[in-house]
Amino acid sequence: MHFFYIDETGCNGRDLSQKQQPIFVSGGIILRDEGWNKTHEEFKKIILEYFENQVPPNFELHTQDLLSPEGKNAFEGHTRDKRNGLANKILDLLATRKHHYCYCGIDKSKLNIYNVETVKDHDYFDLKVPYLIAYDYLLTTYEKYTKENLGNSARALVIIDEKDNLIKEIESITTYRRFEAPNSKKLKWVVEFTYPVDSKKNTMIQISDLLLFITRKYLEIEAGYKQDYSVEIKNTYREFYKKINDRIITIGRTVNQENSRNSKYYNDFMAEIIVFPTKKWKTRIYE
Repeated sequence: MHFFYIDETGCNGRDLSQKQQPIFVSGGIILRDEGWNKTHEEFKKIILEYFENQVPPNFELHTQDLLSPEGKNAFEGHTRDKRNGLANKILDLLATRKHHYCYCGIDKSKLNIYNVETVKDHDYFDLKVPYLIAYDYLLTTYEKYTKENLGNSARALVIIDEKDNLIKEIESITTYRRFEAPNSKKLKWVVEFTYPVDSKKNTMIQISDLLLFITRKYLEIEAGYKQDYSVEIKNTYREFYKKINDRIITIGRTVNQENSRNSKYYNDFMAEIIVFPTKKWKTRIYE
């Protein structure tokens, strides 16, 4: 069994005008079930080492605290270099453990102005809600990846961080994709869905939070939304993203195309709103 996590960052529900978070990103870590415990233990060791064997009570890794300009809460007063070092060790753990990652990034301003009435055969959810668009898109991606890359016997379990304000819509999409959709969209390799027992303390949700936060920040830089960031910060996020990019599943590196009746309208829509780094992002000179 393969675990596919879905968390998110930059989520403002149906509000597409929030300027502080112009990009929405959803996705998460991908790993085999037998890999969970070892990664969990290695993650705990990294955290223990960082805090010199004095981990704060009830500690949870919140990336926004870790990578804020001055550090917040458990990371308040810690130097930027030290905090960056922790982020890099966790990213290196992903590579060492050979886990993968997938995300869907959406430019809210482009979604805001898009006439979704032109998109046919996708009326089973609200096309103006980034989370729902990404959730449906990730299910398609995870289904395809499991079928084409993991072998005939492989099956996928999707683990979703709870979103109370969208739970009915999420359940509706899940039901549709499992039981009611045309065969071209029906889920067969994604066989089960669940919520983490304790999402706040779940190691893979915390790692996913780091991956998604860095991804969102870098996409915002690449899309030109963060002109006020220093060159140093822009380059720091690029170096983080380079490590993340190495773990992205192949199917998740381009916009996935649907091949069904009226799919052109949906494909055009997704091609317009989904955001990736620019083609020369690895060598781009920031100013």
